[in-house]
Amino acid sequence: MEQAALTEAVYYILLSLIKPMHGYGIMQKVEEMSGGRVRLAAGTLYGALNTLLEKDWIEALSMQGEERKKNYKITYLGYNALLSEIKRLDELIKNGTMIMEALSNEKECL
Repeated sequence: MEQAALTEAVYYILLSLIKPMHGYGIMQKVEEMSGGRVRLAAGTLYGALNTLLEKDWIEALSMQGEERKKNYKITYLGYNALLSEIKRLDELIKNGTMIMEALSNEKECL
């Protein structure tokens, strides 16, 4: 069964959780990776985290000692979903580049 395309927010959340991280750290990492273009509001982030937990794409790590921040990490299922999305995006880029290069080599462009 083929998986639907990931939203940009979910893509970046999964990518940021290659290393375990807490919610605020995820927000910062996503903003950093996207050059400030993608900023996750707390509601968006925690809604997505809950959905990803339900899908078993991420897991919450148990808190140690007096630690107050819940950390999350990507699971095997989440890693595979992320890898599939990267392959899908790569295909889009390759096909788009091929078409645009062919178009630019023609004498009459749009």
